Amino acid sequence: MSQASTVSQNGFLEDSSEDLAASLNYFKNDTDSTKAREENLRDENFDTANSSIVSGESVRFFVNVNLDMQSTKPDIATGGCMLLHTSRKYLKLKNFEEEIRAQRDLDRFLAQASIILDETATSLDEVLRTMLKCFTQDPNHAEPKCNLDRLMAKLFTDAENPMEGKAHLLSDTIQGVTATVTGVQYQQSWLCIICTLKDLHRRHVCISRLIRPQNWGENSCEVRFVILVLAPPKMKSTKTGMEVARTFATMFSDITFRQKLLMTHTEEEFKEALVHQRQQLTMAMPTLWEYSMISLPSHKHPKPPKFKDFLRFGKGIREDILRRLPVYPLDFTDGLIGKNKVVCKHITTTLFLYFACLLPTLAFGSFNDENTNGAIDVQKTIAGQSIGGLVYALFSGQPLVILLTTAPLAIYIQVIRVICDDYNLDFNAFYAWTGLWNSFFLALYAFFNLSLVMSLFKRSMEEIIALFISITFVLDAVKGMDKIFWKYYYGHGYQTKRSSSLVNLLGISTTLNSTLNSTLNSSLLDSPPQVAEEDHSSTMHPDRATAVLSLLIMLGTLWLGYTLYQFKKSPYLHPRVREVLSDCALPIAVLCCTIISSSCFREVEMSKFSYNPSGNLFKLAHMQSLSLEAIGSTMILGFLLSLLFFVEQNLVAALVNAPENRLVKGTAYHWDLLLLAIINTGLSLFGLPWIHAAYPHSPLHVRALASVEDSVENGLIHETIVNVKETRLTSLGASILVGLSLLLLPLPLQYISKPVLYGLFLYIALTSLDGNQLFSRVALLLKEQTSYPPTHYIRRVPQRKIHYFTGLQILQLLLLCAFGMSSLPYLKMIFPLIMIAMIPIRYKLLPQIIEAKYLDAMDAEYRP
Repeated sequence: MSQASTVSQNGFLEDSSEDLAASLNYFKNDTDSTKAREENLRDENFDTANSSIVSGESVRFFVNVNLDMQSTKPDIATGGCMLLHTSRKYLKLKNFEEEIRAQRDLDRFLAQASIILDETATSLDEVLRTMLKCFTQDPNHAEPKCNLDRLMAKLFTDAENPMEGKAHLLSDTIQGVTATVTGVQYQQSWLCIICTLKDLHRRHVCISRLIRPQNWGENSCEVRFVILVLAPPKMKSTKTGMEVARTFATMFSDITFRQKLLMTHTEEEFKEALVHQRQQLTMAMPTLWEYSMISLPSHKHPKPPKFKDFLRFGKGIREDILRRLPVYPLDFTDGLIGKNKVVCKHITTTLFLYFACLLPTLAFGSFNDENTNGAIDVQKTIAGQSIGGLVYALFSGQPLVILLTTAPLAIYIQVIRVICDDYNLDFNAFYAWTGLWNSFFLALYAFFNLSLVMSLFKRSMEEIIALFISITFVLDAVKGMDKIFWKYYYGHGYQTKRSSSLVNLLGISTTLNSTLNSTLNSSLLDSPPQVAEEDHSSTMHPDRATAVLSLLIMLGTLWLGYTLYQFKKSPYLHPRVREVLSDCALPIAVLCCTIISSSCFREVEMSKFSYNPSGNLFKLAHMQSLSLEAIGSTMILGFLLSLLFFVEQNLVAALVNAPENRLVKGTAYHWDLLLLAIINTGLSLFGLPWIHAAYPHSPLHVRALASVEDSVENGLIHETIVNVKETRLTSLGASILVGLSLLLLPLPLQYISKPVLYGLFLYIALTSLDGNQLFSRVALLLKEQTSYPPTHYIRRVPQRKIHYFTGLQILQLLLLCAFGMSSLPYLKMIFPLIMIAMIPIRYKLLPQIIEAKYLDAMDAEYRP
């Protein structure tokens, strides 16, 4: 049997029924069978549905669009031959339960629709003229620019010159068809006609019931109902004339419903029957669409976890190992052995990861060097990144996740240094104890399956946090460029002011009171986690050329990187060349802009990251140097830090394992969390910076290894991931290259100027916006309705509810920014609690404002 579908004026077969349509030869014949035409047809003789609700397994809609190709006069030599272009497309039946516009269309047009009962006209032209006359004379349908003749002409193919011998055929119609083993049978008792005219301002519907069946030619031999839909051509995608026609066509495709309409005597009874049919469709349609949800994968747990799920000690870890261990050898061979070899993609992805990890490592390493007085410097940051990345790439359950030291971790390290200086504590020991407590709590989370809590995180919550991280990257770049302009362009004593603030900060009394907070407002804590300023002589004069060139280099890195990233969508060069350029966009942009800034403008001094060689790269901390009170205080810091690790690690892993990525080897949330605890235990003992799953590096890693195809739906292009090469080699190779970069210090790595790093931050932030539904819905606020894309939430959620939901998400985003970007260090430390607080907001507060079914629709994955 076939699946339910419908036909579009400019669409295509959109569901899995396409193969079935081809196999049943729907396009073999454009007419009914000879046997069917010879029968003595009565009302609904061709209708095969037997229930009050049309069966999605028997009925389809069919749109017939006739386009006259050339306006020429008939030629005597050719016998007056013309060319007629006929296009026929299948569409889906309207889903009244999910597509909110279906119900709204019916409710709105029932109040204003023109209903003509027992029409006595016999010809199609007379029936349509009567319908249009009723429409134009109705005061509720005021359209001053429209006249009867113009509307009548637009309905047919010979609109321009009706007397020139052209075929007098309807231009745009919808009919129901039934698939049989012998071909296609048309539902000939009703006909839906669509007319689009730019002079119209609103959409209008007129329904005419003929007093007796009329034979209007092939496939329209027993017409009793005519539905006429008038609409302007430029409308929102869910409000077009085709969508309105699809709504009414879905209702009229039911034989029993049409029989009920024949029994009505007044317009009120006619409209009541329409309302009753809509209610039945709303209750019955979900059963017709369940097939579309059968194969939909999900990285979320189907039900909220129960308390007993957290008491099964180590169950999640065991299941993760049993799930991933059998495919472990394939992690080293996928894409290298077999038919689908993608060695080039492995190489380009490794290079992308190398630059995407190395440059932030240099930035945060220099930032840590400044804030810890050299206790954690660039060398240690690179070493920690390489070691942690190697261990994770070899033993993790999901190797596509990338570990990196991040801005929140740099802030934590800075706060620890301030506390140690204030209380005269050993920084390395205090740092190590904080890291050990963090690892201890992470291990507890893993053994007691607390990652199940992340099943409560909806897509909307993940996208709020993801957009927050992207904003932090943008602010880091902007603040860094602001410092360069204050120093070089305006010549203000930024460096001197900052140094004096550092002295004041380190000379605070031994009490963490309001004095500390007020000092921090003007101290290093206001600065972004970017590369530190190089220590220049205070006698250096301002150089405006440095500031202007820095701005150009930053924007140039962003432009070149993003242009090459989008180059795969261009028509230039060979497809493989475009793909390689797109995958290598970041390395090419960094290398080109570095060469331009260091070679082409040698006379202009560029700001570079600071480098102070470490005396001992691996020095074990003296754990016994702290008192019990100090160790107890590290437990509090370690607990707050573990919440940050827990949310970030599981959130990024959930984004990587998202169903649209089509990963097949399974997840390993619990094991990866335990492995993260083990890695950071070693890093803490040797004074190396902590690392956890990084956004957006991990999702970008997946995209780099993915094979993508473009699909067109309603004129819009959607990128769909076909498959992803789930390999460990790319992250393993990138970690090795990062470790080898220790040999490139100080030169040539110091040739990479800070504006290039800021351009990298902007590039990462911009590319991470792809697929972020929150960002797309914010953009809707700036678009006209006719430009709204036909996404699943546009079709299934009222527009006002969409904007309400977007506004509530923005408020949550602002709350995250208020804590995560605060100048007060202790507000930043409780930032993870704010992220966890989003769970009760989503489940308790938002349903009080927006209906749960609309919230679930906007949190759902994309479905056509």
